[in-house]
Amino acid sequence: MSTNEHSAVGARMRPAFVLPRTMSQVLAALGSDLPPVQQVDLGNDGGSQAAITGVTIDSRQVRTGDLYIAVPGTGRHGADFTGQAVTRGAAAVLTDESGLKAATTALDGSDVPLFLATPVRDYVGPLAAVVFNSQPAADRPVLYGVTGTNGKTTTTYFLNALESALGKSTGLIGTIEIRAGETAIPSTLTTPESPQVHGILALMREHGIDAAAMEVSSHAIEYRRVDGVRFDVAGFTNLTQDHLDLHGSMEEYFAAKAALFRPERTSRAVLMVDDEWGRRMADEAGVETITVSASGLAGAHWRVSQVERTGLGHTFTLTGPEHEQLRLRCGLPGTFNVANAALAAVMVLASGITAADLQRAADEHDPFTTQVPGRMQLIGESPAAIVDFAHNPDALALTLDSVRVPGTDSRVLVVFGATGQRDVSKRPIMGATAARRADVVIVTDDDPHDEDEAGIRASVLEGARAAREAENLECEIMEVFPRAKAIDRAVSLARRGDVVLVAGRGHEVWQEVKGVNLPLDDRVELAAALTRHGFSVLSGNRIES
Repeated sequence: MSTNEHSAVGARMRPAFVLPRTMSQVLAALGSDLPPVQQVDLGNDGGSQAAITGVTIDSRQVRTGDLYIAVPGTGRHGADFTGQAVTRGAAAVLTDESGLKAATTALDGSDVPLFLATPVRDYVGPLAAVVFNSQPAADRPVLYGVTGTNGKTTTTYFLNALESALGKSTGLIGTIEIRAGETAIPSTLTTPESPQVHGILALMREHGIDAAAMEVSSHAIEYRRVDGVRFDVAGFTNLTQDHLDLHGSMEEYFAAKAALFRPERTSRAVLMVDDEWGRRMADEAGVETITVSASGLAGAHWRVSQVERTGLGHTFTLTGPEHEQLRLRCGLPGTFNVANAALAAVMVLASGITAADLQRAADEHDPFTTQVPGRMQLIGESPAAIVDFAHNPDALALTLDSVRVPGTDSRVLVVFGATGQRDVSKRPIMGATAARRADVVIVTDDDPHDEDEAGIRASVLEGARAAREAENLECEIMEVFPRAKAIDRAVSLARRGDVVLVAGRGHEVWQEVKGVNLPLDDRVELAAALTRHGFSVLSGNRIES
């Protein structure tokens, strides 16, 4: 992405108007939780009266009037780009001791003031919240945050659909898109950087948004992207093996997620407690907590029961602590989507909506059948052809189990791979998972990044073949690449009653191979393969790349 493109994207993540405030006013509003920010004497006319109308940590996204916060990066310090920031209109610069020399040199002869704070990353979110006035008590949207390994995206879409069914205008911040009402903004991170988050929240307030849902990944918490944000309700889906390349262990992964459920980050928590991590999260959460069980676990505040399959989806009953009962429908395949729907419903109830109003909205608008791009997305029906984002062992297992049609001779054919430069330990586990649950396993490439594609495939295949041999499984295992060819092979082998699942990439439209982004959309390739082999494609799924 060019500098101008970065600037354009950054501009779309801000409100149209920000009340100008001087640096002294901004710092005064910062509160006393952080040590005071010091102004550096540069011997120039710069001062704390500079008018500030924005915040960014990306020099390419600086606009006139911005406070440019120069933070340490993995390769370079942001202070190295102070000159670029000033050229683009920065009104003030904040950095730490390690960036002081570079920033001072860049500001020599300039009247732009320089400020010092350590650790500077602690100040980014709080300063952005103050400058953009993103979360005033009076007219901010009701804000939902959803974390967990699997189900974040679907749950946020369910939240938005349910709030819309209740007559509210909605916003969304997530993997697939960022949206403020009808205004869509391209998303490249599950959660944008904190200045962008606060800019988007201020934009939503400016647009009169009533309720907004945000995916909160462990990366977002670890990298401080939600600093300064306080949710009205934060939800937890589950915790399974993923992202250990970042966190190192499941304990550290859990700790990153648990950080969301502290008083400074949320008012109340709604937690799925069907796994041990969820139950532990409920024990350790530092805020008012409401628990939900999709398995009917005794002791949970809200429990799912009477799950009945209806077409590809399910109807179910949700029973509350006062014996309230909601009869709801989830049209998306998979009982895990019942769990996602139940979580979304209880989160909305936790925001103050009555059970009667929620039931009425669900009956009239069917919000839990909203299509989520690349999440159990049905491309064709005969054979059933599905694209899903499942990219770790547990998600793959749940997805494969959900698409199996019991009591028939329907076969399941799965196409998947593993991502390069990520947790290598899950690769053979994913292969074994597929071998146990599918009739035809086609191992191909996901996003190899800078790794050797053949080596990644070999690790997945090793797990699949070892499980087949050790457990006397009857599945057929093959290696087919590139990915488009693998998808075509699966469709060519399918019968009309079978299920073809393409897993791992979901809504993604680019495949990164050794630094090059190659156009690849599983939905497009699957639709094209169905057409080539004489099968029909569902209306609305003739997706163009």
